[in-house]
Amino acid sequence: MRESSRTTSADKAGEPAPEGAAAEPAPRRRQARGERRIAQLLAAAAGVFCRTGYAAASTNAIAREAGVSPGTLYQFFPNKEAIAVELGGQLLQRAHEAHGQAFLPENLDRPLPELLDAVLDPVIAFNCENPAFWALMHGSGVPGIAQEHDELHTGMLTRVEEVLQACVTPAAAGTPAGRPADLTHVAHMVLGIVKTALELILASEGDERAAYVAELKTVLLRYLDPLITTPPPR
Repeated sequence: MRESSRTTSADKAGEPAPEGAAAEPAPRRRQARGERRIAQLLAAAAGVFCRTGYAAASTNAIAREAGVSPGTLYQFFPNKEAIAVELGGQLLQRAHEAHGQAFLPENLDRPLPELLDAVLDPVIAFNCENPAFWALMHGSGVPGIAQEHDELHTGMLTRVEEVLQACVTPAAAGTPAGRPADLTHVAHMVLGIVKTALELILASEGDERAAYVAELKTVLLRYLDPLITTPPPR
């Protein structure tokens, strides 16, 4: 790779470049500029996907949102699908991190109201901070990320079941709640409640959003409280 003329001249003269004069190599500067441009395009795509959904979005709309020409966009992404796949992959990684924070082992030692706070708050915060995640994962016609989303959902289901296994009273409320099949049904119901509530939460702001968050926790508390004992010592 060609070096800058300044460096080449210095090498030919057998003299080191003056102290403080060496600049960041051009390829690295170009790479940094490229990464900033990609981040700019992905942020613009997130806004467009949230407003219009994936199916109605276009590369022209994304370029316009980013304040660049379509030609500039095509230097980094060949089409809308490639943008969605890159953005979805990044958001899925952040979602895994948020879920890991939610399901820390020490959270199982908390009373049920505190357990709900510890599990739900990071998940709700992630979705509110990244509304494009909901638009991509639950929208129609989004390619390339369905399998990863299914894996994320399966992982959530498994973690909820693990919490229930640790906390559910056998034969609670006169039902064989300790059986794996029954715990799976309860876990599916919990995730279904959370998914439905998230739609309301994401569609609202301010005090209304806070009210829906509080209602979600109340619903889950009343649903799970008859099944759950004090968390067992770990």
